[in-house]
Amino acid sequence: MEGTSIFMTVLNFIKGGGVFMFVILGVWGVGIVIALDRFRKLSKNFDVDGPSFMNEIQRYVLSNDIQGAIRVCSGSIAALPKVLKSGLKRANQGTEQIQNALDATALEVVPKVELRLNYLQLIANISTLFGLLGTIQGLIVTFAAVADVDPAQKAELLAAGISQAMNTTALGLLSAISIMIVHAILSNKADKIINEIDEFSVKLLDLLGTKEKSE
Repeated sequence: MEGTSIFMTVLNFIKGGGVFMFVILGVWGVGIVIALDRFRKLSKNFDVDGPSFMNEIQRYVLSNDIQGAIRVCSGSIAALPKVLKSGLKRANQGTEQIQNALDATALEVVPKVELRLNYLQLIANISTLFGLLGTIQGLIVTFAAVADVDPAQKAELLAAGISQAMNTTALGLLSAISIMIVHAILSNKADKIINEIDEFSVKLLDLLGTKEKSE
């Protein structure tokens, strides 16, 4: 019974807000789908424990086992191993060639890490604006409705109209706030991956350069 009561409350809340409530819910749904996809991709396809992975690569390089380091990179689909693998494949070439390989692969990978994150920020803004638009539309309809009615009914119509306007504002803000929080979390995760690519690419370049000089 309690679950039914909550469901009916939510349903009445949505119905009371008018057509813009369904628009906001649709926009919110799109944001949730994008967020779930990005969480899955960034956690499974791009992220890796950078320091631990780099330590393993370093052991192979210092042991003069470049092919072993390449095999370790090939065993992961994450972004960092893909970038480092491109540099390791040119380990016997000059520093400039290694740098070019690392940069080229990073330019290929980084846009995939940041893919569609900007849409979440846009969706948050759209939700807020639709909430405001619903509020204005509710107030316009309310004042138009009470213009020619009996004074005894005006208070009731005003209360219903203002309630409708506030519902859209509340849902728009709820959608925007939740999507903004998710966007911040995903952006931090993407920044971590990109920063590790930059950091460990430089370390690998330095490691291969030092090894080349010692030979």
